[in-house]
Amino acid sequence: MALREFLLQLEHAGELHRTSVEIDPDLELTEVSTRALKEGRPALLIERPRGSKFPLVVNHFSNTERIRIALGEDPDRLGAELVRFADGIFPPDVGKIREHWPMVRRAMKGRPKTVRGAVSQQKVIEPGLQLLPVQKCWPGDGGKFITYGQVHTFDPESGKRNIGIYRMQVFDERTTGMHWQIQKGGGFHYHKADKAGRDLEVAVALGTDPTLLFATIAALPEGIDEAMFAGFLANRRVEYTRGRSVGIQVPASAEFILEGTVPARERRLEGPFGDHFGHYSAAAEFPVFKLNAITHRDNPVYPAIVVGKPPMEDKFLGDATQQILGPLIKLLHKEVAGLWAYYEAGFHNLLVVAVEQRYQKEALKTALGIMGTDQLSLTKCIVTVSAGVDPRDWDAVLTEIRDHFDPHFDFVMIPKVPLDTLDFTSYTMNLGSKMIIDATRKPGRTAPARQRGASFAGSVLRDARASDRRITDAALHRETLLLVKVPDAGREIVETLVRDPRFSNVPVIAVVSDDVDIHARESYIWGVFTRFDCERDVIFTENRMIGISPVYGGAMGIDATWKQGYPKPLVMDDEIVRRVDEKWERIWK
Repeated sequence: MALREFLLQLEHAGELHRTSVEIDPDLELTEVSTRALKEGRPALLIERPRGSKFPLVVNHFSNTERIRIALGEDPDRLGAELVRFADGIFPPDVGKIREHWPMVRRAMKGRPKTVRGAVSQQKVIEPGLQLLPVQKCWPGDGGKFITYGQVHTFDPESGKRNIGIYRMQVFDERTTGMHWQIQKGGGFHYHKADKAGRDLEVAVALGTDPTLLFATIAALPEGIDEAMFAGFLANRRVEYTRGRSVGIQVPASAEFILEGTVPARERRLEGPFGDHFGHYSAAAEFPVFKLNAITHRDNPVYPAIVVGKPPMEDKFLGDATQQILGPLIKLLHKEVAGLWAYYEAGFHNLLVVAVEQRYQKEALKTALGIMGTDQLSLTKCIVTVSAGVDPRDWDAVLTEIRDHFDPHFDFVMIPKVPLDTLDFTSYTMNLGSKMIIDATRKPGRTAPARQRGASFAGSVLRDARASDRRITDAALHRETLLLVKVPDAGREIVETLVRDPRFSNVPVIAVVSDDVDIHARESYIWGVFTRFDCERDVIFTENRMIGISPVYGGAMGIDATWKQGYPKPLVMDDEIVRRVDEKWERIWK
């Protein structure tokens, strides 16, 4: 199913709206798309993006129904079928193949198919990125960025394909940045080419089969071909053809193909860029993409996506891929009953894992193993809970922390390790610290004696608000997480609170900045988990050393305030908001 067929299905289902109102990809598109998502509006096909003759589509994956249409089935069901097949087929024999034949036949369709006369090459145009409706997403961005390019590379040694989405800042008509973050397959390919002094051929596909997009963003193990996984998802072979100016294959049904090379040993300052952590990521040196050729199909549609403070469209894409692939963790860790990465925290910052513990500390072993597994290795905070607790249910997770987390036994800090490139809290790109909170039930150990109930919650909130005049608001969630809002002096206030005996029965105390709504889950998970460095900003009532080992006790405090040196959070210019206000109703007529 090509992108345009998917868009027709959306339109038939009432999930896509066309507008002839001119919308500027420079900032206006961000305000339109984010506002439309929050109001539950359909996907938007913009027939007249300012400055380009090519129409533009946005928000085409921004709810669960659009995801279901794209995949042709429910992602949870597909994930369950996939793990049942993978677990049941090995070691293979005739009986197992017969039992799982529908999935075997589906897997056999994974091998990509080479074709001639591809529609993605119906037109060959003068290579010039100024022709495309490339967006500037946020006011502080370093320029315009291609945000939905599916970057195809091939390993210089093995020839294996990798497809990934990496932002591409437009420097001029034929040059962009290539933001290959840590732990990215395309970056690994370039590392080999760069080391050998060889340029790397690259093809960037814009607007592909939705299943190829899902495969592209999926956290597949290194070396697994995303095109093969897309064939499995689509239940048909994905078609490729040879590029016009490069010697590698390109998707045959894409709307646009950008062909070129990433030269060895060439870097350029790229960024800032407003990313999915809800802040600007800092400018830094990254490789450069040199455009050789642009091909496109007749009457192409340019796909766009905006990322930023959640919720954004990547919420639905990320949740769907972890629904499909998350169950496969059971193949490596049989004890895992379920796991969930929280979009509110940018996925990598908060992962909850349900574990069926068969021996003491197995949950800790599991968490450490996950922290060393492919893309999951970039996780900053893992919370383990017992099997039977739904990792997606944040209230249930908080309750388990309240009842089964004792920092003396159940907290692990891992300093000075690789971290997501976009994480800014350590002030050092690609490096930081991680932590594990083990909230599983421990047979034979008495649970921490903590007060609970309405009267306890009321007294905690009264005492918190009265404890310091700089505290502007306080909230207590599930008698577990005390949030206090302050304009400044976060470290000083969190140190005072964790040592105050009135709060000794509160497991976790977090201090956040004024822009966080501490009464709304989406906002406070974002405000807490994107703004602290585990090693520097987490403290306890008791913190001492026995030999070289730290010993923690009492309440855990987190200084999650915005700090000097952090990039600014993403906020749209008032003038852009006003301009969109003026045309908002006309857009949806």
